[in-house]
Amino acid sequence: MHTDAPHSARKSGDWISGNGHSCRLEGLLNPSSYRFEILEKERLSETVVRMVIRAPLVAASARPGQFLLIRPLEHSERIPLTISHADRSEGAITIIFQEVGATTRELGALKQGQTVKDLVGPLGTPSDIRRFGTVACVGGGVGIAVMLPVARALRQAGNRVVGIIGARTKDLLILEREMSEASDELIVMTDDGSRGGKGLVTDALADLAGRERVDHCYAIGPLPMMHAVCRLTKEKAIPTTVSLDPVMVDGTGMCGGCRVTVGGEAKFTCVDGPEFDGHLVDWDTLRARKSIYRDEERLALEARSGKT
Repeated sequence: MHTDAPHSARKSGDWISGNGHSCRLEGLLNPSSYRFEILEKERLSETVVRMVIRAPLVAASARPGQFLLIRPLEHSERIPLTISHADRSEGAITIIFQEVGATTRELGALKQGQTVKDLVGPLGTPSDIRRFGTVACVGGGVGIAVMLPVARALRQAGNRVVGIIGARTKDLLILEREMSEASDELIVMTDDGSRGGKGLVTDALADLAGRERVDHCYAIGPLPMMHAVCRLTKEKAIPTTVSLDPVMVDGTGMCGGCRVTVGGEAKFTCVDGPEFDGHLVDWDTLRARKSIYRDEERLALEARSGKT
């Protein structure tokens, strides 16, 4: 990555620019640019995996809140995963995902040095990063990985960031150190009290709102958690942004699979989102759409399990 080379030193067609950065194309627009090698792999918990993948063109322009579509193997489904970190200098992106279905298990089975079949990104509208004041960044489960780049950007923009992260048990809690570094204050909650406070992230958020003014809230995690956060913040008149993950196929707004209702209007998560005003989301419709392919997902997982 080069950001300060003089224009006179640049050969025509050798550079691309975007988001305040310039990137030399030499060595990028060649077959190796589309060989998405797994540079690092780390298991954060029994079912949560962190991967660093070579993808220089994606890394060059990715911003907080954006995602990619990835296909691990030739016959895998394409699935959306949020870009947890983009390293422009190394030309690599980081994804963190939970192995819950057939495709995420196929991805999780790949090893360092192997390649994924293909990926495309960055997709979606970047997070609205500006100075709000005090921002509560509430992350649950693997949603903490999605929250991390947002929290970092909000703090860099001059906000006081209070991170609130939670999981069922301490063994399922991820990125505590990273979220602590990205926050002015970090509150940890577990359902069983094995780490931090005992209870839900909404308990911690209610306590925070009771002791100081909260100007904005970001909530990313399981649908029930985000819905519960929005019910609380609506009562307390705290504007709230959520990141949604309905079924997605092409990532360009063509298929309509990721349609959600926000403020009474149809929106496409892949192009209008993935972030929306949580107080305007039709949560009942979203819940129904997320479960529409439950039987097919179960059959796919059973078919994969039968091959292993």
